[in-house]
Amino acid sequence: MSSTSAISLQREIILGAVRSIGGEVCSLDAEDGSVSNYFVVQWKIFVQDHGSKRILDGVVREDDILEANISNVEQIEDRRPANPEMDAVYFLSPQTHILDCLLADFEHRRYRKSYIVWTSALPPELRARLDNSTLAREQIVRISDLNVEFYPRESHLITFLDPWSFPTLFHPACNQLVQKHMVDLAQKIVSVCVSLGEYPSIRYYSPRNPEHEASILCLHLARFVQQELDQYAKFNDDFPPVSTRLRGTLIITDRSMDLFAPLVHEFTYQAMIHDLLTIVEGDRVFYKTPANSNNSSEGQEAKDAEISEKDSIWVANRHLHMKDLITKLVSDFEAFRAKNPQFAQSDEKPSSINNIKDMLAGLPQFQEGKEAYSLHLSMAQEAINVFQKRRLQDIASVEQSLATGLDEEHKKPKNLADQVVRLLDEEAITFPDRLRLIIEYLLYRDGLLPSDVKKLLAHAQLPAQDGEVIHNLELLGAHVSRQPKELRPVAQPFFARKPAPPAEQEVSLSRFEPTLKSVLEEHIRGSLDQIRFPFTKPHLDSGEGTIGQENLSQASLRSAKPTWARTRSTPAGPKQRIIVFMAGGATYSESRACYELSELFSKDLFLVTSHMLTPSLFLRQVGDLSVDRRRLNLPVDQPKPKAPAHLFERGPPPAPKPVASAQQPPTAGLGSINLNSNGKSHGSSANGTGANLATSSSSKLGKSKKEKEKDSEKKKKLHFFSSKK
Repeated sequence: MSSTSAISLQREIILGAVRSIGGEVCSLDAEDGSVSNYFVVQWKIFVQDHGSKRILDGVVREDDILEANISNVEQIEDRRPANPEMDAVYFLSPQTHILDCLLADFEHRRYRKSYIVWTSALPPELRARLDNSTLAREQIVRISDLNVEFYPRESHLITFLDPWSFPTLFHPACNQLVQKHMVDLAQKIVSVCVSLGEYPSIRYYSPRNPEHEASILCLHLARFVQQELDQYAKFNDDFPPVSTRLRGTLIITDRSMDLFAPLVHEFTYQAMIHDLLTIVEGDRVFYKTPANSNNSSEGQEAKDAEISEKDSIWVANRHLHMKDLITKLVSDFEAFRAKNPQFAQSDEKPSSINNIKDMLAGLPQFQEGKEAYSLHLSMAQEAINVFQKRRLQDIASVEQSLATGLDEEHKKPKNLADQVVRLLDEEAITFPDRLRLIIEYLLYRDGLLPSDVKKLLAHAQLPAQDGEVIHNLELLGAHVSRQPKELRPVAQPFFARKPAPPAEQEVSLSRFEPTLKSVLEEHIRGSLDQIRFPFTKPHLDSGEGTIGQENLSQASLRSAKPTWARTRSTPAGPKQRIIVFMAGGATYSESRACYELSELFSKDLFLVTSHMLTPSLFLRQVGDLSVDRRRLNLPVDQPKPKAPAHLFERGPPPAPKPVASAQQPPTAGLGSINLNSNGKSHGSSANGTGANLATSSSSKLGKSKKEKEKDSEKKKKLHFFSSKK
């Protein structure tokens, strides 16, 4: 059974809502007395806002909207012409200023009738404002709420595009914001579950011997999500939908569970380019392609190339190790070359990346394939150049031992301190890599003497503010410092060590796997510790009774006690789903792990997070945990957005209707009229203009009187004013 794509799912939900408002059913009375109904297609105007447009741009083309009987797409914040003869479909975010914009439209009766589609449920106070508006009741035909307040970046990777979530959850000055933020997060997580049609059992991360204030984050967030899900199921009888799919699980964890994952160098394609190259991440992901030096005479300039699910080469290769990627790209290029006869004429073999790029330069007729291969070959080549320039092979050899606690021979590593100091002396090692190395060594040792931390920073020639980054790790549960002669038990690994892998150089540089991968493996096998990952409803999910997950589907949730563990999916049935929410940001290595386990265990794994982390972003956000809150520029601290003033402006009064044309008075000769008693005008005879004017006026009056008399006689003949019949 094929997996569900979050992108396709959200697209169908949105387009389904728009298409359902395509027209109306009309009735026609036939001569024989029967009534037949027919559907009349009505064109409408589509109105979006800035927030809802971000959702649409990620999954829907504007042409898809226009094909749903939409004549025009407008933005509610913009100046728009009134169109009172057409209906409007509003696709809006449930925000206060957007509701103000909507009510302003109703005030001006901008459209004839309105269909309102909210991206998520309208808060009660805003719903009350809308319900109490007389103009809204007169003009609204239908209101519907969708659960699409999230942004699918990939088929199984969903983000909320909210990098401010990290400081909100972990910054000490943001404690009063945490509860409201967790409620917002819970509602978005529930939107994901509802869109997937899942009413999952919920597990959450409970740290062992926690000392940091945010250690109860997952507990509270899991409870908020459980409450929101139960409320939704209570008021929506059709949720969860009837399905043979086995009940899924939602696992809630946070960034403190694994601090190595955002720091360790990853050498799979996607993670590597986000770490080493200049990738612009926002609503979309772009890579700035360098100008082609070979074609500089043509004036070719650098441009932004989008990296998305539309690129089949990217989707097929993003999780490959870099060494496998090069081999795969060369192999795919040879297949591409064989399909086109223009290549067959050349005996040149694609022996290197530069060789392939030179061959592609002569293929103007295959523009799309040429640009796709050129993009990935350029990114791969640039990543390899950075890898070599920054001595990442030497760094990776040490940091793999720090992150795993084992050397290449799967034994306890020796002389790691000396190896770390030696690398800090290398000029080719960049300052960010030095900081990452020091933090990894600190995490491996489970804390260092404060004096030793200062010595390492000084030896690495790092600025004093980098010491704040190290100190702030305590807010995420790390043991940063220890006192002299302090007896502290050796930190135990999250899970038992795995058997030694084959002794290959490439594998030895990628021995580390994120903790999330081990958590998911243990959960799928049914052996995940219920103390470290308890359930929100243990009385329902403890496995009591005879009903196991093998026999439980979504259809039986309201009539049976569910359980959580299942190790195998039914091959012929739909795949069981596991949803993971990582509070505080997730890494691309964790995303890769979810895809790999989906394939290995035939599951549908979805990674959901506030935002995606790169090593540089993680270090910057950890460093910001000690700055003044006012410098964070949190959205909650900014002025609240307001509806544009022009929406409330009164339009110009309607132009008066044109009066029927009549004979204009002869004003041209008024200046020469003589009003003396002799009736003569100055400089003119008695037969001049004045006499003509009097004659003309008299004749018109006389004619009008005669016409009135004739009309009166006609009416008398027709007895209009007589009682006689």
